[in-house]
Amino acid sequence: MQVILMDKVVNLGNLGDVVKVKDGFARNFLIPTGRARRATQANMEAFAAQKAELERVAAEKLADAQRRAEKLEGNSVTISQKAGVDGRLFGSITNADIADALKAQGHEVAKADIRLPDGPFKAIGEYAVVLALHTDVTANITVVVTGEQ
Repeated sequence: MQVILMDKVVNLGNLGDVVKVKDGFARNFLIPTGRARRATQANMEAFAAQKAELERVAAEKLADAQRRAEKLEGNSVTISQKAGVDGRLFGSITNADIADALKAQGHEVAKADIRLPDGPFKAIGEYAVVLALHTDVTANITVVVTGEQ
């Protein structure tokens, strides 16, 4: 199925690109989330009329993400959880826990924006975490996991 991208999509294309994707990907993800429309003649004409407005909105989103990244870059978050004597946690620290800790510090970050490539943290220590605030903007923070007594 051919679709017009209404926003930048990672590994697919930029705003306004007409790309061919699998039908299920378009029907189940791209179209319902508003990231694409079917590439019909009427939609192509409607996109051409809206292109300047969509580019302005995309630029605002990018500027907002860059501003948030500057505030978050290099920050440190401390999360405390019960742990055994060997340093292993009774549970784990997930991206939701990190998002809650950042919210407590006054930073709004969606848990989907927090990248944990090796999965949740299961031991006491200091971890580098990447926040993907936009497709083009990332911020690096440090998560310090401490054990509760």
